[in-house]
Amino acid sequence: MKKISVLLLMMLLAASLLVACGTKTEAENEPGEAGVAPAAAPAASPSAAPSREPESAAETAETRVVTDELGHELTIPAKPVKVFAPYMEDSLVSLGVKPVAQWANGDAVQEYLQDKLDGVPGISFTGGLPPSPEAVLDLAPDLIILHTAHYAKDGVYEKYSKIAPTYVFNNAAGDLKGSITKLGELLGRPAEAELALQAHELKVKEAKAKLAPYVEGKKAALINFNGKGMYLIGGNYFGGYVLSQELGIGKSKLVETENSADVSLEIVPQIDADYIFTINYQGTGSAFIQELTGSPIWKSMPAAKAGHVYEVSDKYWTGSGLIAYGKIIDDVVRLLAHE
Repeated sequence: MKKISVLLLMMLLAASLLVACGTKTEAENEPGEAGVAPAAAPAASPSAAPSREPESAAETAETRVVTDELGHELTIPAKPVKVFAPYMEDSLVSLGVKPVAQWANGDAVQEYLQDKLDGVPGISFTGGLPPSPEAVLDLAPDLIILHTAHYAKDGVYEKYSKIAPTYVFNNAAGDLKGSITKLGELLGRPAEAELALQAHELKVKEAKAKLAPYVEGKKAALINFNGKGMYLIGGNYFGGYVLSQELGIGKSKLVETENSADVSLEIVPQIDADYIFTINYQGTGSAFIQELTGSPIWKSMPAAKAGHVYEVSDKYWTGSGLIAYGKIIDDVVRLLAHE
């Protein structure tokens, strides 16, 4: 009996060793997930690595049911790994996610993100039209996210939703912080979303402190030049949002209640701004820039006379995401606070 007991004990020990050797830790599994890059550390603390919180019931479940902003109910993977979210790549990268394809205008992708999106194919939205269902089908996504209801029109949602669960934002760019929080929920990365937002809020706070002596009581205007003309960007989108709503710089009365306003030589004297930022979109607005800045009317403006007109990058000043906004903040601090 003693021999049998010893033999049984040895067999049990051997079995437990085999189980232990065959089990990978979460840290070993995480980097190998398809389509997902390791989450970046928050900008405010480069040396700190985000800690992984205990998995919730939603994360451990195979699927879960959510409702998008247009009222569609859909069943999505608990933690999607093959995500197609055109024009939300900035936010995806902020959460450490690499999509299966990226938004492109013809062959032109969002250049400022390419160090994070190396190897990700572009898919064209030429003319503002979503790509064909066949092109999306080839990507084999397990979740499609559309950043605006406009992309879901004319039967696009119905066709895309047959390929993969499709979540539609009404207008993600109009509420960047809210959309990033929601993305964190959809992608099973709420902690990464919270860290990214906290780091950005700290960046904004530090920038406002540096800019305070230069912008108190001042106004700024952002003029976009393209092949069709020139217009002021208001305070709800892109660089205009950063200038007015994040950095607290006043805006011209021309866009006090409007998202944009056309600019002409007749309108120029009404641009009441101490600082003017200009964008030459993809180099298509050069003729209009020359026409405007070469005119006596422009040269007589206070901002122009003071040397407070700055040409800024079209690569990210018309972007929508924490990475683009961070780059815009860096530009404003460098140009106005001379850092």
